[in-house]
Amino acid sequence: MTLTRRWTMIASIGIATVLGTSACSAGAPTSPPASSGKPSGSITVYNAQHEELTQAWADEFTKETGVTVTLRNGDDAELGNQIVQEGTASPADVFLTENSPAMTLVDNAKLLAPVAAATLENVPEQYRPSTGNWTGIAARSTVFAYNPKLLSEEDLPASLLDLADPSWKGRWAASPSGADFQAIVSALLELKGEAQAKSWLAAMKENAVAYKGNSTVMKAINAGEIPAGVIYHYYWFGDQAGTGENSSNTKMHYFKNQDPGAFVSLSGGGVLGTSKNPTAAQAFLAFITGKAGQEILQTGTSFEYPVASETDANPQLVPLDELEAPEVDPSKLNSTRVTDLMTEVGLL
Repeated sequence: MTLTRRWTMIASIGIATVLGTSACSAGAPTSPPASSGKPSGSITVYNAQHEELTQAWADEFTKETGVTVTLRNGDDAELGNQIVQEGTASPADVFLTENSPAMTLVDNAKLLAPVAAATLENVPEQYRPSTGNWTGIAARSTVFAYNPKLLSEEDLPASLLDLADPSWKGRWAASPSGADFQAIVSALLELKGEAQAKSWLAAMKENAVAYKGNSTVMKAINAGEIPAGVIYHYYWFGDQAGTGENSSNTKMHYFKNQDPGAFVSLSGGGVLGTSKNPTAAQAFLAFITGKAGQEILQTGTSFEYPVASETDANPQLVPLDELEAPEVDPSKLNSTRVTDLMTEVGLL
């Protein structure tokens, strides 16, 4: 079946949502009403995902539907806060993130429309929030990258929590100002509670070396500046797929065992309640989570995990079901409280 025919079928079963500004201002509706007709016109996507990946999604969606997609690129916190500040005046139709806390921020502000039921059915329950107002579109795994010349396999930490021990002082790195690391801390906060999360962050302030960006952390490990660090997996695979010059002296350790260090962070996708073209916006989200969109992710160069339409990961990656990640409802990840805690202990 061609994608063009698929969009006709999508419209006929009412997957798209029509939601007016007045409904949004009164709070998020409980269910999206059906729309008729194929997607058309144009949409604006506030994009915090990898630009190359989202551009590939947009190009293919436009090719198959004729809908023009304008991308406004930025990072999670920047675009999430911008949408909240813009409120019902936001020109965004769709919001895509790398991590879920920014999506939850917008959802908590009652600015998202419910995702069409048929789109949610593309995505297993563990890869979407309980609210149903946005959905997972991709995922990335927390890993402990290390330099085997400086840290033996026998000395690897069994848990992310072990890095609070004074024996790790000056021996591990992270990027505390980045949305990636803050998502990991959000999971730690949800899994272990505020007291333990704050204690761990205070110990991190003493033990860890701060860098700006996961790529910089990996480069430092590779160069022997620091034995190890907490990053996401795809930085390593992306570098390995290229020259390998920033990862050739490193390996990755997966915590597994439902440890906070085994956290799998969801990239999110949602439709704004004030979208001026909700039919096309919902169709775009359906495309991303559909087989064609997830295969673009699978075969692309971002090395993130597909989470929808039963699409396997790139064969180079450890399968998602082997990561033994802890169960975390992404709608409960609290980015605001995380940055407050990190500020209180002096990490930000």
